[in-house]
Amino acid sequence: MTAEHQRLSVNAQKPIPLEQWGPYLSERQWGTVREDYSTNSDAWNYFPFNHSHCRAYRWGEDGLAGICDFFGNLCFGIALWNGKDRILKERLFGVGNNEGNHGEDVKELYYHLDNMPTHYYMEYLYKYPQQAFPYEDLLEQNGKRSKQEPEYEILDTGIFDNNEYFDVKVTYAKQSAKDIFIKMDITNRAGKPAPITVLPTLWFYNRWAYAGMEVKPEIKYLNKNAVQASHYKLGNYYLYFQNADDCLFTENETNTEKVNQTPNTTVFVKDAFHDAIIEGKNLQALRDKKTGTKFSPVYKLKIPAGATKTIYCRFTDQLADKPFDRGFEKVFVTRKNEANDFYAAILPAGMDEDMAKIQRQALAGLLWSKQYYHFDVERWLTTGDGITPANAGKQSGRNHDWKHLKNQDVISMPDKWEYPWYAAWDLAFHCISMAVADPCFAKNQLLLIMREWYMKPDGQLPAYEWNFSDVNPPVQGWAAMQVYYIEKKRDGKGDIIFLKKVFQKLLINFTWWMNRKDVSGNNLFEGGFLGLDNIGVFNRSSQLGSDMQLEQADGTSWMGMYALNMLDMALEIAVHDIAFEDTATKFFEQFVLIAEAINEHGLWNEEDKFFYDILSIAGSEPLQLRIQSIVGLTTLFAVSTIEKKVFDKLTDFKKRIGWFENYRKKNGKFWPNEERSDGEAMLLSLVPRERLVYLLEHLLNENEFLSEGGIRALSKHHEKNPYSVTISGINYTAQYDPGDSTSDFYGGNSNWRGPVWMPINYLIIQSIRRYGAFYGDDLKVECPTGSGIQLSLGEVADELTKRVISIFKKDEEGKRKLFGTHNWFYQKPGNENLVLFYEYFHGDDGNGLGASHQTGWTSLVAELINELHHSNGKHKTGLASEAATAERETAV
Repeated sequence: MTAEHQRLSVNAQKPIPLEQWGPYLSERQWGTVREDYSTNSDAWNYFPFNHSHCRAYRWGEDGLAGICDFFGNLCFGIALWNGKDRILKERLFGVGNNEGNHGEDVKELYYHLDNMPTHYYMEYLYKYPQQAFPYEDLLEQNGKRSKQEPEYEILDTGIFDNNEYFDVKVTYAKQSAKDIFIKMDITNRAGKPAPITVLPTLWFYNRWAYAGMEVKPEIKYLNKNAVQASHYKLGNYYLYFQNADDCLFTENETNTEKVNQTPNTTVFVKDAFHDAIIEGKNLQALRDKKTGTKFSPVYKLKIPAGATKTIYCRFTDQLADKPFDRGFEKVFVTRKNEANDFYAAILPAGMDEDMAKIQRQALAGLLWSKQYYHFDVERWLTTGDGITPANAGKQSGRNHDWKHLKNQDVISMPDKWEYPWYAAWDLAFHCISMAVADPCFAKNQLLLIMREWYMKPDGQLPAYEWNFSDVNPPVQGWAAMQVYYIEKKRDGKGDIIFLKKVFQKLLINFTWWMNRKDVSGNNLFEGGFLGLDNIGVFNRSSQLGSDMQLEQADGTSWMGMYALNMLDMALEIAVHDIAFEDTATKFFEQFVLIAEAINEHGLWNEEDKFFYDILSIAGSEPLQLRIQSIVGLTTLFAVSTIEKKVFDKLTDFKKRIGWFENYRKKNGKFWPNEERSDGEAMLLSLVPRERLVYLLEHLLNENEFLSEGGIRALSKHHEKNPYSVTISGINYTAQYDPGDSTSDFYGGNSNWRGPVWMPINYLIIQSIRRYGAFYGDDLKVECPTGSGIQLSLGEVADELTKRVISIFKKDEEGKRKLFGTHNWFYQKPGNENLVLFYEYFHGDDGNGLGASHQTGWTSLVAELINELHHSNGKHKTGLASEAATAERETAV
């Protein structure tokens, strides 16, 4: 067992399997719903970036390459100044939703190089320009561009063309859980010397101004190399630092003069270091001050061309006479070696070097994106923020019916900038990859989202911060089973208690879906956008008219998948606890009814051999919305296998479904695709075998869904054949968009009309692999369609996996598809192993799009690499990565 696995074993015994200190500090808190106290719900403009350095936050903190405790009380991060910027670089910059031609986007270069689940070792790289940061240029150029043009990125500004930048690498190595060494390596990548000022910064989250803290925390000066941070809950911590050019104190308080033109009562405000370092303003006062809630030692460096200078700090709860004992640097070597051992144990041996680095960075980014999240909706609705008083408009505005939601947890988030909030279905995908590194934390996260301070009393799960009442696909049951089996293969036994907890909560959520999203009671479901923001011809979350009802192929398919997930869970539990046998029967019958609805009630188009949404308008015939998209392919996701040994164990279940089958067939009622193997295993799927083959013909057609980088969200068929429909005199059109959104749906911030999305591709691959495990060589299809090449479904899954991985992997010229026109930068020495994990990818060329660090669900590429590595043409596993997991966990 590796040293990291030993630490994880200790954490698993805690109520919350978490280290007290970690990368829980967001890198962007401005522009979020939580910080919005406006009267018009305009989060981006109410708290814009230019307020972030001078205005105290209400619900959290942010910083660059930072850490904090798991309640965000005490934070550490770095600030930088190149001698030319108008502000210190303390946090990441990006355009707000109304400033970017494709919505909000980070405009920085930063990389999560390494991390472990306990965060005993972490590496982070930030690339800081030596010329003035191009804030105005980025805003101006993005503001000029249309929806048909690509975003204007920081690499397009020319600021990095001549290597005039610093590599700022921050490494954390814990000596113990509360004793952390910090190393800051600043490398001048230019061909001439360059100055830089570095401020390692320690500060307290401002709870005293809003939350009525019992005792205000304090950082106080001890000597020229140490300060003490005192907090009534945390106790005392000490920041030790090497000889500095200056030591400055201030308070984490809003600069009201800059924010709302109200005179400050003191010079000790949040952004005092900015004015002191850049303009010399109040510098002596900050030097003379010996206590505060924000502190920085100041290092003024001039770094020769190509050289590196290093600054060390130590953050600990122990007083130390010699904080930097001789040989202290060895802690970084030790922890790096432990990180290497950990990844050698959980990832397969013999991996191609480039693929191994992709995997490790994917998981590192996922671990870096664990963030402290604080939001009490009731308090948010009824109070002000010190700038704007409480206003009546919020009482009936955004999220007003989620007053029970009181979140204060560390959550696995999509990334540290674009999403300083969680999303229910994103989190489910994160947990699959997280289970490879830390299954205990993955289970904790799945249960967390179902706890009473998250789940609504009626059973609805919170979708995402912008609108908790929107609806995400119900993938929590599927994710729970994936996590369960990953851990079961590692430990030799499954965590049935975990499954029971999940199952009981999902019973409530499943009932909510049945009661709220099946208005007609015919097992055809609505749901709204279901995570696919602009996949439809119109906004599916908006009511077109009181006389209209949209019955969704994907809403119904997701519920078919959900019923099978609950069936799988109930059967797994029932083998150990017979009391769950009856619920297995209930979900089997529910699946049959949903399968009947989607196959028999008009969603299947016999001419196109595809499933479509149906719009029902009073007084008119139901209208099929003939858009060939992921909406119609979600039917593939509902597939499961029940082994003979389960039937042998659960005789009452076998008897009941046998009766149900005989009854329905005798009375001429629909029966779903149910086939049995020679070993009498039963395959259940939403679509009959014949329709499965038809769907695969579309899926594997390179002129439709199949791209070089995976499955497109919308068929390329609609590039030359846009779909149009007129409803109530209004014409709606949907056309294939391979890149960023050209519509304004959801702020134009994402696109499901053509690009490749990782979670959907992962689900497709897993489903086809499940079919392939059952059919083996008995079912082969043409892949690609029209090629004449016949592949088994297991081989099809491998082919799709290779295509998705090709987005990330270097080609023969050392280029990666995901970097597109910016490959010139990533082929420079020192940059060739850097990888980004974008939100989604161009449907034609694989270029990375959307959020550039959407490490959460895009980290699934690590699992896809595992599966491909262990497949070797065997195609024997029906569950994602079972064989791969078994082998690597044996190594652990």
